[in-house]
Amino acid sequence: MVDNVSIMRREVDDVNQSRGAAADDVLESIHAVMHLYRSLQFRVLRDSEHEVTHMESKVLGFFARHPGATQSELVAHSGRDKGQLAKLIGGLRERGLLEARPDAQDRRSLRLHLTEAGQATQQTLRRQARRLAAEAVKGFSEGERAQLSDLLERVRANLEAAGERQ
Repeated sequence: MVDNVSIMRREVDDVNQSRGAAADDVLESIHAVMHLYRSLQFRVLRDSEHEVTHMESKVLGFFARHPGATQSELVAHSGRDKGQLAKLIGGLRERGLLEARPDAQDRRSLRLHLTEAGQATQQTLRRQARRLAAEAVKGFSEGERAQLSDLLERVRANLEAAGERQ
């Protein structure tokens, strides 16, 4: 009888400890990795003069890549709510990370630019992102990095296709 109990326990453990990852486990792992990445990325700025959130970093990144773009162009690019972005931009301007300049052709339109402090903050974020990216794949061969990238690209493509079917 003891043998039957240990056999049963082993079979239940084998079922509960399935070797293959379920689809939701894969996405949960991706989510956990990105959460940890963002946490580590912004730890460097948390105690600095300019504490920056994830969304604020996205806004700074957009204006770093598109100096002189407008708030409307950011809304079109990001697909985010206009009011949410207006609040983020306002906060970044108040903290001296973004500045608005009137458009030369249309004085009603404001063109947004990173200030010196905004540029320094953005550069710090980029350096931290590069450092964390290197840490994340430390010990991976070039082939493993390529394989991981290809697999994640397939996950992204599958989700995009699923979104188009809905």
